[in-house]
Amino acid sequence: MEIGNARLARIAAHMQPVRAEESSIWRECTRAKGASAGFKVALLGACGGIGQPLSLLLKLNPLVSTLHLYDVVNTPGVTADISHTDTTAVVRGFLGQPQLNAALDGADLVIIPAGIPRKPGMTRDDLFNINAGIVRTLIEGVAKSCPRAVIAIISNPVNSTVPIAAEVLKKAGVYDPKRLFGVTTLDVVRANTFVAEVIGVDPKGVNVPVYGGHAGITILPILSQVSPPFSFSKEEVDYLTNRIQNGGTEVVEAKAGAGSATLSMAYAAAKFAEAVLRAMRGESGIIECAYVASEVTELPFFATKVRLGRNGIDEIFPLGPLNEYERQGLAKLKAELKDSIEKGIKFVQNPPPQKPATK
Repeated sequence: MEIGNARLARIAAHMQPVRAEESSIWRECTRAKGASAGFKVALLGACGGIGQPLSLLLKLNPLVSTLHLYDVVNTPGVTADISHTDTTAVVRGFLGQPQLNAALDGADLVIIPAGIPRKPGMTRDDLFNINAGIVRTLIEGVAKSCPRAVIAIISNPVNSTVPIAAEVLKKAGVYDPKRLFGVTTLDVVRANTFVAEVIGVDPKGVNVPVYGGHAGITILPILSQVSPPFSFSKEEVDYLTNRIQNGGTEVVEAKAGAGSATLSMAYAAAKFAEAVLRAMRGESGIIECAYVASEVTELPFFATKVRLGRNGIDEIFPLGPLNEYERQGLAKLKAELKDSIEKGIKFVQNPPPQKPATK
């Protein structure tokens, strides 16, 4: 009888989360290290508009054995909800700055969608002051707890937050440019979708490289290199380029103050994460567009095609042949992208003064 009571008590304990003030919100259990051979992924900003659907998509990925969800609010509820799905990944939640290092401990891949979303009338540059500080803090945690992790940054403005991350990692002495990515997959996903609509094919069979950055005119779809090859009229090129560059604004305005591109961004981020994990597992020939430290142009960061490997980037591809329209677009984007990069670097090297605390 005593043995039976002990067993029931043990089962009951496993069905309840531990208290939020403890080191981990979610329970330690027999599957705490993962039920399948795979990778540990930490998602920072897991309870936001992008984070929640991305949490679910990562939980469904068989390459993820352990999924750590971190945010400053609502992590217990999201963790409990996601953990009820019957896939192999084990989910654990972490709440607030004191638990950041525990959330990152041993992570193979860190994905960062944390920050405030863009609202109607707000430019990506308006996001900078808030999101820059958030990314800096989170990357300091990465540098301390999992310096060899591959880092995928979603937090906008990506054109600046990736340089911020690089500078923080440099200060900590753990910077590896091959392991730091700005996720621009949403631009490619949109390009594939919009092009497929124009030419009347399945978007799954379309691949449009998108170069430059991840905001406005810095987004440069290379329609001359679309696969399968297709010849577009000038009107089609203008329409597609403008729509791809302003896809984020299209969603913000359509939601009329209720949010930004969260579902499509979560889909794109999950797609990129799967590519990274497949490459880390040893698959070859995996090529994605991403915003990375680069010597393809005179700019220190640039989005182009990269070949992924076990340790991040194996190869960065040159731009390839561009037509006159694309060369003009490239020339236009460089000045804006250069300013965004310098703004991010300056934020870390010469941080703005702290506001005095109010009583």
